[in-house]
Amino acid sequence: MLTRDIEYHHDGRRYVGHLALPDGDGQVPGVLVCHEGPGLDEHATGMADRLAGLGFAAFALDYHGDGRPLELSQIRERLGPLRESAELTRALGRAGLDVLLAEPRVDPARVGAIGFCFGGTMALELARAGTDLRAVVGFHSGLGTPRPQDAAAIRAKVLVCIGADDPMIPPEQRSEFEQEMRAGGVDWRMHLHGGAVHSFTNPNASRLGNPAVAYHELTAQRSWRAMLDLFDEALPR
Repeated sequence: MLTRDIEYHHDGRRYVGHLALPDGDGQVPGVLVCHEGPGLDEHATGMADRLAGLGFAAFALDYHGDGRPLELSQIRERLGPLRESAELTRALGRAGLDVLLAEPRVDPARVGAIGFCFGGTMALELARAGTDLRAVVGFHSGLGTPRPQDAAAIRAKVLVCIGADDPMIPPEQRSEFEQEMRAGGVDWRMHLHGGAVHSFTNPNASRLGNPAVAYHELTAQRSWRAMLDLFDEALPR
């Protein structure tokens, strides 16, 4: 496996993402990895490396800047404008996707996006923008959008994996997402995982001491397998 950091710029701001490539020199499917709300960290870069080990070219983008996590006091301030503006969220996701697509080993006909927490929201917004993606997966991702009508533009197969006990993604939000996907005619699926709350894929989540945020190993494993099942269908290696 080959890994390297890549600096890129969008709207005058510096971003630093993490590229992971599998062994070999032929074209392979590409996967954009969108980090959790606090910023690019070992969770997202580790997911990119894990994907590369399975034969994908993966780029963990940076949507906060400088390729590092935010201080806790900065997170809400930085995420607020993104939650309110689908256009801004999509633009930052697109900037990272362009870095992935610039890699010669990526087959542009086999590209997907995954995301965690707000990163899952970003992956979904890229799909709603009509981006040429074959698969989109959100793990404990926010499902709401200011532009639900744009679901009609989704070209990807969509999977969201949600903790059934996640207070940040309540049943009402799940129901609205279902209605949105139905109205848009999307090829979609939603997996609800009993006993799991927010950030169930992140082994460091439980350190926060917040009962709403915790790692759940079994759900992390099951949701990863569900993603690979979708990738076998939409991003064949």
